[in-house]
Amino acid sequence: MSAGSGAAPFLPARASARTYLVEDAPHAWLFPRVTAVMHHGGAGTTAEGVRAGVPSIIFPQAVDQHFWAQRVARLGTGPRPLGRRDFTPGALARIFRRTAVDQGMHERARLLGERVRAENGVARAVELLLPILG
Repeated sequence: MSAGSGAAPFLPARASARTYLVEDAPHAWLFPRVTAVMHHGGAGTTAEGVRAGVPSIIFPQAVDQHFWAQRVARLGTGPRPLGRRDFTPGALARIFRRTAVDQGMHERARLLGERVRAENGVARAVELLLPILG
Protein backbone atom coordinates (compact mmCIF):
# COMPACT_ATOMS: atom_id res chain seq x y z
CA MET A 1 0.00 0.00 0.00
CA SER A 2 1.35 3.40 -0.81
CA ALA A 3 1.11 6.84 0.73
CA GLY A 4 -1.35 9.22 -0.83
CA SER A 5 -1.49 12.98 -1.14
CA GLY A 6 -2.47 13.40 2.50
CA ALA A 7 -6.20 13.44 1.81
CA ALA A 8 -8.30 10.57 3.10
CA PRO A 9 -8.02 7.72 0.55
CA PHE A 10 -11.44 6.39 1.47
CA LEU A 11 -14.88 7.46 2.55
CA PRO A 12 -15.63 5.75 5.86
CA ALA A 13 -19.06 4.43 6.72
CA ARG A 14 -20.10 4.97 10.32
CA ALA A 15 -20.85 1.62 11.97
CA SER A 16 -21.54 3.19 15.35
CA ALA A 17 -20.71 6.32 17.30
CA ARG A 18 -17.21 4.90 17.92
CA THR A 19 -16.52 2.75 14.86
CA TYR A 20 -15.83 3.39 11.17
CA LEU A 21 -15.82 0.70 8.50
CA VAL A 22 -13.44 1.06 5.58
CA GLU A 23 -12.67 -1.20 2.67
CA ASP A 24 -9.09 -0.08 2.28
CA ALA A 25 -6.80 2.32 4.13
CA PRO A 26 -3.14 2.47 3.07
CA HIS A 27 -0.87 1.78 6.03
CA ALA A 28 1.46 4.64 5.07
CA TRP A 29 -1.50 7.04 5.32
CA LEU A 30 -3.24 5.54 8.35
CA PHE A 31 -0.50 4.50 10.76
CA PRO A 32 1.03 7.96 11.39
CA ARG A 33 -2.45 9.19 12.40
CA VAL A 34 -3.07 6.71 15.24
CA THR A 35 -1.81 6.27 18.79
CA ALA A 36 -0.78 2.66 18.17
CA VAL A 37 -1.39 -0.02 15.56
CA MET A 38 -2.49 -3.60 16.12
CA HIS A 39 -1.63 -6.09 13.42
CA HIS A 40 -0.53 -9.63 12.63
CA GLY A 41 3.20 -8.86 12.50
CA GLY A 42 3.98 -9.52 8.86
CA ALA A 43 7.27 -7.98 7.72
CA GLY A 44 5.63 -5.31 5.55
CA THR A 45 3.03 -4.27 8.10
CA THR A 46 5.64 -4.21 10.87
CA ALA A 47 7.91 -2.07 8.69
CA GLU A 48 5.07 0.41 8.09
CA GLY A 49 4.36 0.59 11.83
CA VAL A 50 8.03 1.25 12.55
CA ARG A 51 8.25 3.82 9.74
CA ALA A 52 5.18 5.60 11.14
CA GLY A 53 6.90 5.96 14.50
CA VAL A 54 4.03 4.57 16.57
CA PRO A 55 3.94 1.53 18.87
CA SER A 56 2.81 -1.78 17.37
CA ILE A 57 0.63 -4.25 19.22
CA ILE A 58 1.28 -7.51 17.39
CA PHE A 59 -0.84 -10.65 17.50
CA PRO A 60 1.32 -13.10 15.50
CA GLN A 61 -0.25 -16.09 13.78
CA ALA A 62 2.42 -17.82 11.69
CA VAL A 63 5.88 -17.93 10.16
CA ASP A 64 7.98 -14.75 10.65
CA GLN A 65 5.25 -12.89 12.52
CA HIS A 66 6.47 -14.31 15.85
CA PHE A 67 9.99 -13.04 15.11
CA TRP A 68 8.75 -9.51 14.34
CA ALA A 69 6.50 -9.46 17.41
CA GLN A 70 9.43 -10.39 19.65
CA ARG A 71 11.73 -7.90 17.90
CA VAL A 72 9.27 -5.03 18.40
CA ALA A 73 8.91 -5.96 22.08
CA ARG A 74 12.71 -6.19 22.56
CA LEU A 75 13.14 -2.76 20.96
CA GLY A 76 10.56 -1.41 23.40
CA THR A 77 8.40 -0.06 20.57
CA GLY A 78 5.47 -2.33 21.41
CA PRO A 79 4.29 -4.64 24.18
CA ARG A 80 5.09 -8.34 24.37
CA PRO A 81 2.72 -10.25 22.08
CA LEU A 82 -0.29 -12.06 23.46
CA GLY A 83 -0.56 -15.78 22.91
CA ARG A 84 -3.74 -17.29 21.53
CA ARG A 85 -4.84 -18.58 24.95
CA ASP A 86 -4.35 -15.14 26.49
CA PHE A 87 -6.12 -13.23 23.72
CA THR A 88 -9.32 -12.08 25.42
CA PRO A 89 -11.27 -8.82 25.14
CA GLY A 90 -10.08 -7.82 28.63
CA ALA A 91 -6.43 -8.57 27.88
CA LEU A 92 -6.63 -6.69 24.60
CA ALA A 93 -8.20 -3.67 26.32
CA ARG A 94 -5.44 -3.69 28.96
CA ILE A 95 -2.71 -3.83 26.31
CA PHE A 96 -4.27 -0.95 24.36
CA ARG A 97 -4.63 1.17 27.51
CA ARG A 98 -1.09 0.43 28.67
CA THR A 99 0.36 1.12 25.22
CA ALA A 100 -1.61 4.36 24.83
CA VAL A 101 -0.12 5.88 27.99
CA ASP A 102 3.42 4.45 27.91
CA GLN A 103 5.40 7.57 27.00
CA GLY A 104 8.70 5.67 26.91
CA MET A 105 7.31 3.26 24.34
CA HIS A 106 5.96 6.15 22.26
CA GLU A 107 9.31 7.96 22.40
CA ARG A 108 11.27 4.84 21.39
CA ALA A 109 8.85 4.24 18.50
CA ARG A 110 9.09 7.89 17.41
CA LEU A 111 12.91 7.85 17.44
CA LEU A 112 13.10 4.53 15.57
CA GLY A 113 10.62 5.84 13.00
CA GLU A 114 12.78 8.93 12.45
CA ARG A 115 15.85 6.74 11.89
CA VAL A 116 14.05 4.47 9.43
CA ARG A 117 12.55 7.38 7.49
CA ALA A 118 16.02 8.96 7.20
CA GLU A 119 17.50 5.80 5.62
CA ASN A 120 17.95 5.27 1.93
CA GLY A 121 17.99 1.50 2.06
CA VAL A 122 18.27 0.92 -1.69
CA ALA A 123 21.27 3.24 -2.03
CA ARG A 124 22.95 1.58 0.95
CA ALA A 125 22.33 -1.91 -0.47
CA VAL A 126 23.83 -0.89 -3.82
CA GLU A 127 26.82 0.62 -2.01
CA LEU A 128 27.43 -2.66 -0.17
CA LEU A 129 26.81 -4.94 -3.16
CA LEU A 130 28.90 -3.14 -5.80
CA PRO A 131 32.28 -4.18 -4.36
CA ILE A 132 31.07 -7.79 -4.13
CA LEU A 133 29.72 -7.85 -7.68
CA GLY A 134 32.77 -6.12 -9.09
